[in-house]
Amino acid sequence: MRRQPLRLALLEATRMLSDAGVESARNDAELLAAHVLGVERGELPLVPLVDPPVVEALGQLVAQRAKRIPLQHITGWAAIGNITVDVGPGVFVPRPETDLVLSWGLDVLAPRAHPVVVDLCTGSGALALAVAHARPDAQVYAVDNDTAALAWARRNADKRAEAGDTPVRLYSGDVTDGRLFAELDGLVDLVLCNPPYVPIGKSLPPEVAEHDPEHAVFAADGGLALIKSVVTLAARLLRSGGGVAIEHDDDHGQAVPALLSQRRVLSEATGHADLAGRPRFATARRTG
Repeated sequence: MRRQPLRLALLEATRMLSDAGVESARNDAELLAAHVLGVERGELPLVPLVDPPVVEALGQLVAQRAKRIPLQHITGWAAIGNITVDVGPGVFVPRPETDLVLSWGLDVLAPRAHPVVVDLCTGSGALALAVAHARPDAQVYAVDNDTAALAWARRNADKRAEAGDTPVRLYSGDVTDGRLFAELDGLVDLVLCNPPYVPIGKSLPPEVAEHDPEHAVFAADGGLALIKSVVTLAARLLRSGGGVAIEHDDDHGQAVPALLSQRRVLSEATGHADLAGRPRFATARRTG
């Protein structure tokens, strides 16, 4: 069996994915190759030749991705911050844009010792677990109202705890419940939330429309229904100087900062763009 240059296999994989309409064709081809080889993506140049079984395995995964199955469902994980979380059918897949929310939140926590953090609509637990990894001194609470998502979050939380991270506290609850986390009123340093925010009926890529849970993607009231509850909840939970960051649809660049500004106890309402320059999340701070 003759070995084949990995470069040629990647070119073919990229072509197949590009023909299938995958925008990140080269990126996904390389990540799939790294997954098959069991190496980091940056180590691919150190693997000039691969055996035919490797080429065949890569081709099978590329064929799945060409059907617009999410890359993370194929590999079984998604990255956020300096950790990875397990994902698959039944739970929302964290996107790279959420790293920006995480980064902003960690900046808020930087001067605070032993902070209290709440992650609303936690899904896979990604944001909560990334904070707990970056800040071992933090007390992190995470909540979701979906049993399937909480099962994934528990799985990820157990893995991170086994790896030595500070355990997060997982709860079943709904952000529309006015009593949620009542015991934490005025005690929280940071509220993070990546809620369902896509307006009902909006067209989405197959990876989202056909694979992410509908209830984790779409929201009523033009996508703002749950965000309004999150703003109310954050205003109640935050201590003086604490911060809130809420991810939102790219059509909400003015609406969400406006919702934050309407709360008298919140100030510095600011919109932030994602890596592509689109409005992606909004932040505010609790006044004294």
